[in-house]
Amino acid sequence: MAQSKDACLNLCIPSAAQGDSGQGLRTWIEQVLNQAFTFQHVKVIYPTAPSRPYTPLKGGFSNVWFDRFQISNDCPEHLESIDVMCQVLTDLIDGEVKSGIKKNRILVGGFSMGGCMAMHLAYRNHQDVAGVFALSSFLNKTSAVYQALQKSDGVLPELFQCHGTADELVLHSWGEETNSVLKSLGVRTKFHSFPGVYHELSKAELEKLKSWILTKLPD
Repeated sequence: MAQSKDACLNLCIPSAAQGDSGQGLRTWIEQVLNQAFTFQHVKVIYPTAPSRPYTPLKGGFSNVWFDRFQISNDCPEHLESIDVMCQVLTDLIDGEVKSGIKKNRILVGGFSMGGCMAMHLAYRNHQDVAGVFALSSFLNKTSAVYQALQKSDGVLPELFQCHGTADELVLHSWGEETNSVLKSLGVRTKFHSFPGVYHELSKAELEKLKSWILTKLPD
């Protein structure tokens, strides 16, 4: 965890690739960018999802943030496992706040399952964070996130969302639909499509993300 000069935090929640780790995501990002994903005034945290049985792997253990009944946007969410991790990540956020970082100087986000986790964390539990980013991510059609936002009447964190048009694991249309529903529920957001990009990180996407982070957390 890199030290920051100012009270700013970018909380990166990884994990798409089953079994990935926080350090694995950090290395992947650095390989794509050919440089470290760092900021002079922002601390970047890469937590690792715990190992747990994962239904799409026929119950095999993997480092995933939560379980899924299947990889589809047209099925119920596994809310029990999602809520457990929301509490774990809330403890992490609370620890940063206790160290002196203001809540409105914290971003949460991630890739694939990590982006989904970030949307649950922010829009259901921490609507006072600075923003959310979701890369190659989606929410189920009946997501608890949508239900929570229907009851919200405050200012919501802005969402930065990206998706590759060639993604065959998490379909581009699922990401588009997620963005459209969130926008209809009052979330300020733009959906950035990347032609020919599969279920992966791209340099153009990460450079656009870095620019967005600096607009949300100016020095």
